[in-house]
Amino acid sequence: MFLINYFTQLGKDILIRFPRNIFNLWKFYSDWLRFKKCSDNRFTTTLKDLHPCLSDKTTLTPFDQHYIYHPAWAARILAKTKPEYHVDISSLLNFSTIVSAFVPVKFYDYRPAHLSLTNLELGHADLKNLFFESNSISSLSCMHTIEHIGLGRYGDELDPLGDLKSIAELKRVVKPNGNLLIVVPVGKPKIAFNAHRIYSFEQILEYFSPFSLAEFSLIPDYGGLINNANPELVQFQSYGCGCFWFKKNESNV
Repeated sequence: MFLINYFTQLGKDILIRFPRNIFNLWKFYSDWLRFKKCSDNRFTTTLKDLHPCLSDKTTLTPFDQHYIYHPAWAARILAKTKPEYHVDISSLLNFSTIVSAFVPVKFYDYRPAHLSLTNLELGHADLKNLFFESNSISSLSCMHTIEHIGLGRYGDELDPLGDLKSIAELKRVVKPNGNLLIVVPVGKPKIAFNAHRIYSFEQILEYFSPFSLAEFSLIPDYGGLINNANPELVQFQSYGCGCFWFKKNESNV
């Protein structure tokens, strides 16, 4: 039944988009002919080099609300805290590459990245079994990652408690008075297998107890970033993005 529903919806999407795609392709071909006529011949413009981009003529620049706002939120916190160096585990790679221009960053992922930039170290890490010593990291982030652990999406083993084991490891390695930036989908708790989990605000607070919450910001379903958001808004989200700034107090050791 799932496959039938999936391919039925896929077929509907194709039929809906088909007339628009045909129009866009015809417009592309018309533009190409017109461009050739007025070209100054500095470049070749041949049929084999055509590279149609048919969906970019939009009034506004499109972007993914979650993945634009949450790194911007985290970068602004690092601008406040000014750590000697920052450790990131499996967040959006662009976050570490850009922030490393201003703060030395150590980036670790289950699937390590191969790139080379100054102020950026890269390596492998298993979030359920981190190799760092306890109470050793003063500035740590793990954003839009925990919700995936244990669902097998990225080649990791299936583990229904994978997120909780990862959270325990993150809490373990943060230094007393250290900062921990966590970003997860929020709303009505559920698992959209094998993509991600969605958490309630109360779940995240419970899982990261006894850390104290320094800030909670929200990217709601309709978009935008609400700084210092009212946690009650979370219950009305289908797939919101919760940005949590936790601090590990001396008493948490």
